[in-house]
Amino acid sequence: MLKARPPVDAHAMEFPHYAMLGLLLLVLVLFVWGRWRYDVVALMAMLAVVLAGWVPAEEALAGFGHPAVITVAAVLTISRALVNAGTVDLITSRLLPLTGSVYTHIGALCLAVGFASAFMNNVGALALMLPVALASARKRERPPGLLLMPLAFASLLGGLATLIGTPPNIIIATYRADRVGEAFSMFDFTPVGGLVALIGLVFLSVIGWRLLPRGTGANRISQVEIDNYICEARLTEDSPLVGMRIGSLPDEFTDDALPVGLVRGKGEYLHPHGWRVLEQGDLLILRADPGELRAFLDRFGLELVASKLSGLENVKPGELRLVEVSVPPRSVLEGRDSAFLRRRTGHTVGVVALARSGTSIHTRLRDQLFRAGDVLLLQGEPDSLDDSIAELGLLPLAERDIRVNRPMRALTGLVVFAAALALGATVMPIAIALLLAVVVYVMLDLLPVRDLYRDIDWPVLVLLGGMMAVGQALQSTGTTEVLVSGIIQVTDTLSPLWVLALLLVVTMFLSDVVNNAATALVMAPIAYGVAQQLGVNPDAFLMAVAIGASCAFLTPIGHQSNTLVMGPGGYRFGDYWRVGLPLEILIVVVAVPAIAWFWPLS
Repeated sequence: MLKARPPVDAHAMEFPHYAMLGLLLLVLVLFVWGRWRYDVVALMAMLAVVLAGWVPAEEALAGFGHPAVITVAAVLTISRALVNAGTVDLITSRLLPLTGSVYTHIGALCLAVGFASAFMNNVGALALMLPVALASARKRERPPGLLLMPLAFASLLGGLATLIGTPPNIIIATYRADRVGEAFSMFDFTPVGGLVALIGLVFLSVIGWRLLPRGTGANRISQVEIDNYICEARLTEDSPLVGMRIGSLPDEFTDDALPVGLVRGKGEYLHPHGWRVLEQGDLLILRADPGELRAFLDRFGLELVASKLSGLENVKPGELRLVEVSVPPRSVLEGRDSAFLRRRTGHTVGVVALARSGTSIHTRLRDQLFRAGDVLLLQGEPDSLDDSIAELGLLPLAERDIRVNRPMRALTGLVVFAAALALGATVMPIAIALLLAVVVYVMLDLLPVRDLYRDIDWPVLVLLGGMMAVGQALQSTGTTEVLVSGIIQVTDTLSPLWVLALLLVVTMFLSDVVNNAATALVMAPIAYGVAQQLGVNPDAFLMAVAIGASCAFLTPIGHQSNTLVMGPGGYRFGDYWRVGLPLEILIVVVAVPAIAWFWPLS
């Protein structure tokens, strides 16, 4: 039994404590507000603690070289190598035949993404499975919304099982090393995290998908909600619609498309009243189903405006390819418009349609700023379109070619990764072992040098480096001890097990609105301090923070995986808590006794 330390008087707060708490509260508010990206907020917070004199200037940047930062970067790079080798595709292909019933369909996909997430980036694992899920949904004639939210949640659950599964686990492990001289090992998280993940996957496969409300994207067979998919089409000289009133358009037109706007002349926007007569050159803003878009345009003599791209003068419209893509969080397109996309691709790719879940769009495409979760219909020349999509960091929603025809490459990628994990668990720090794996992948040409830094999530690394300075300031000012003392006084009548449960719930709630890495950085020292004051095993409380920081299921903004499926799944903001709340309650019920069993409090 650890010896309890005398508590700090929570009422004996001084100005540095108030100032540090105020800064911490401001940082959390800025994270939730989202006006500035979280890495920028972390940098501002780091500079604030340096200017206040709470952290020496020469130590403020030490966090950027911290083993946690290096480990996260290495994991992201290895994820790309495993994709290139076809290792994940090989595993996925073995599970696709198990999609006969809805239970096995959701279960197989969730198991695949959960297993992949245990050893690679959560969003990367989800991005690999997203096209497979959509294609299998079409094949089985099931609404994609039934699959995508469970798939996103499974990507978070899978990361609980190993050290490298998610940044919070890496942060917690390295924090323990800083405090007691020894980090958590690769599979120290598995007994609790693996159990929580397994039960969570069963819940999603059997019950979770049933909790989505009727009438949402989860219950539509079409991939994208037609009411929210807009495109722009110009009336050509041969269009049979020229001279017709909008209110008299034929039924076969209005069955496939709904005019929501009209642009005439030099950009004059007109409301599509039924009495307006259509003229040659008019630009119709339409809500349309993308499935039959090409045939629909040809039948009524309409031309997609994006087909007139300056980089494709010698390409006939019929030779252009249409591809649906999703805008992931932190894509270069986020906050940009269609003009930026055309410039970035050398005017060879254009946006011809946009779908945004939960929002009705009435204005022109060129006036829209893209958001994470938007679904875009892009048009371009076939040979260059894939390269442009990859360069922009967009995620195709069409089924990928499963690369299982080169099993030796897939096996080699897996062997190198397994060897790195074994070295990290025995003879060297995990960060060094993973960096060694990266070098081997480059030497074996499983990871081209041009892709070496492509998948590194730089904002997350900056966030980690900046917030470590904030954590140091919490310690140097004594604010952590003040917070710990306050918690101890509030929970004075509760047993340590109830305090552990409360800490888990608070961490989960914070992670629902704040980046999970930032949550772990803030909560780890508090959890450790509370355990010391209670005289119990700090490892149990650190494990509670690791579990809670990665369980952000209540909102689409809680994690990038949740945001990523919002558009393709046709979800609304309020759909997430219907599945996420019972899942989080289940996790608390399972995790608290599991932590107490595998990491005894005494």
